Amino acid sequence: MYCFISSPSGPRRAAVLLFFSLGLGAAQAQESAANPETGPPPGAKLDRVEISTRQTDTELRRRASTAKQVYGREELDKFGDTNVADVLQRLPGVTLQGNAPRLRGMGAGYTQILINGDPAPPGFALDQLDPALVERIEVSKGPTATQSAQAVAGSINIILKDAPKRSQRDLRVGTAYRFEKPTFSGSFTLGEKWGDMSLSLPISTFQWRGQIDSETHRQSLAPDQTPLDAVQKGDNRYQGQGINLAPVLTWRISEDETLSWQSFVQSGAWNSNTRYSNQLLAGTPVLDGDTSNEGGWEFARSRLQWVNNFSADERIEVKAGLQASRGRFDNQNQGAYALVQRTLGENRDASLTQSGNYTRLLSEAHSLAVGWDVELRQREEMRDASIQGVALISGLEGQTFAARVQKAALFVQDEWQMSPQWSATLGLRHERIATQSTGMAVDISHTSAVLTPMLHVAYKFDAAGKDLVRASLTRSYKAPDISALLARPAPNALYADLRLSNTVLAPDSVGNPTLRPELATGLDLAYEKYLPSGGLFSVGVFYREISDLVRSVTRWQETPNPDYAAAPRWVSQPMNFSSGRAVGLELELKGRAGELLPALLDAKLPMSLRGALNFYRSEVDTLPGPDNRLDGQQPWSGTFGLDYRFNTKPLTVGANLAFTPDFVTRQSLSQTLDQGRSRSIDMFARWIVSEKVSMRLALSNIAPLANESLTSNSSGASVYNARLARTGINLGAEIKL
Repeated sequence: MYCFISSPSGPRRAAVLLFFSLGLGAAQAQESAANPETGPPPGAKLDRVEISTRQTDTELRRRASTAKQVYGREELDKFGDTNVADVLQRLPGVTLQGNAPRLRGMGAGYTQILINGDPAPPGFALDQLDPALVERIEVSKGPTATQSAQAVAGSINIILKDAPKRSQRDLRVGTAYRFEKPTFSGSFTLGEKWGDMSLSLPISTFQWRGQIDSETHRQSLAPDQTPLDAVQKGDNRYQGQGINLAPVLTWRISEDETLSWQSFVQSGAWNSNTRYSNQLLAGTPVLDGDTSNEGGWEFARSRLQWVNNFSADERIEVKAGLQASRGRFDNQNQGAYALVQRTLGENRDASLTQSGNYTRLLSEAHSLAVGWDVELRQREEMRDASIQGVALISGLEGQTFAARVQKAALFVQDEWQMSPQWSATLGLRHERIATQSTGMAVDISHTSAVLTPMLHVAYKFDAAGKDLVRASLTRSYKAPDISALLARPAPNALYADLRLSNTVLAPDSVGNPTLRPELATGLDLAYEKYLPSGGLFSVGVFYREISDLVRSVTRWQETPNPDYAAAPRWVSQPMNFSSGRAVGLELELKGRAGELLPALLDAKLPMSLRGALNFYRSEVDTLPGPDNRLDGQQPWSGTFGLDYRFNTKPLTVGANLAFTPDFVTRQSLSQTLDQGRSRSIDMFARWIVSEKVSMRLALSNIAPLANESLTSNSSGASVYNARLARTGINLGAEIKL
């Protein structure tokens, strides 16, 4: 007889399976002997028994074999967010740069984004993914051998909804207001089960609209050393709409074998325009012109997964998938000297993936997994830029630039529950990366290999694991973004006339096909204490040593590049130029208010608190201090939130505050970036109307704070930017049909 129990860890799952198989079999044998009329006849095959339990996010985190934070439906639904990016910005240790999430303050691709455990495609936008399509979010601080090691800061795994175990009909509708007029969103999830087949068909549609006030202050010197000084105030208005579809079909072929198909399709369109008012303070500097932009995108991803449990201690899993995406844009800019600049562009990405793993139980609490990952990805970019209808770069406009990346990985991972208190996960992963870039009549190829050993150890002070210590020693890497490998030059929009020179703060940009992966060695230590009512306290430290650090370097090209420019230009290009290191302290606390503050609050008070405080330090070797930190890493960040549930009414209210201080980053020997402080205040109220109907009101970005930055150069040139977004209001309802 086989008995399957839902559990998050491999070796413990196997041990529990064996225990329940023997125990339940013995119990049924005793019951049959005691009551022969109701028990099965001798020699009869027993029916399959499936036992499943719903575990809380905190329980899943405690039971995980490696350091991991888990956020399920409660966190996803709390503020009624219409996109996943808004959810992430309130999670402990997560900050956003634009709409790109960062862990440990480390940006520029150090945080790996996964969709169902697979790397997200280039350009995938989390602010266009509806949380209604997501089952949970897992934040891992260290890589494991079974997933890509491109996770120097950690991984954020977005797990989409799976096929249901019973029929369901969930409807969500919402409206939001930020600017001018309301937007609408809605999602409907259809779930059905027919015997051994189950289907989930979630579909969502969304809109966005907003307005940002901006101010830009530019100061520099003209070629004759006369001062140039001007202030621009901008009014940026944007809007768009899209649709998501994520069908899942699961076929249970037998008791031990399943086949599943999961796809994700997304499509949308957007437009924006910016109008400026200018104030000239000195000279006649070159300024931004009014812009009108529009575009759209399509994305499709499909995956087949086959799982076969050959026996109680053997399992194989094989996956194959393909994905394709396309983005297009039409940008018009009333540039300098009233010359109309227009850029038409299209980007195409396509990839094929195939992976698998074989797991064998070596003993009751010891398992070994071996597997492979193969990926082929290609990106093509086409751009056609012109000024007054004349090609911007003669001979290059309309030409396709392409980059191809081939990855192949082999891994082995050993999970061992050595005792009720000690457990270890040891892994080794080897990845080979081959890149090829075409364009400018030149093909450039590069191959690199990365060997990443990983060790995760956990010690429980008691068998229940209420207090435990985790330690990890890992090797990880960051591969160059595929778009950074394209050698096509992109002139700065302010200085699109290539017969003239630009400035150091308005450089052209170009990719680098010879970029090598950044390699990182990491150490993580954490203490986790789980409280009786479901809360927790954790304190952790981390260290990362990074080699082949990549940063965009701006250089003066005295000899013009004949392929596109007729005058000397400043050009920014990503390069492997240094090594560096980062260290941090991470604190997190959450639970019932009365349990966390027993001397101040009643233990029965229906209030929960949560908070996190993180401190970071980093340095880049080739840059002198102070402030020679990793690009964009803030010195500290914090979040604080509370929820209160009224006992007499089915009403819950809550609030969240996230903040970072201002800080300075030395970007090069001559240039610094001063980033202003940030703050986000959100509030919500949820009213349970009935067992099947609930309503939610949320306010986001209350008391908005301008996003400020100041870029300065030793030559005396500087650019100050400030952008102020508006407060948002969201009203939604959830109905279970």
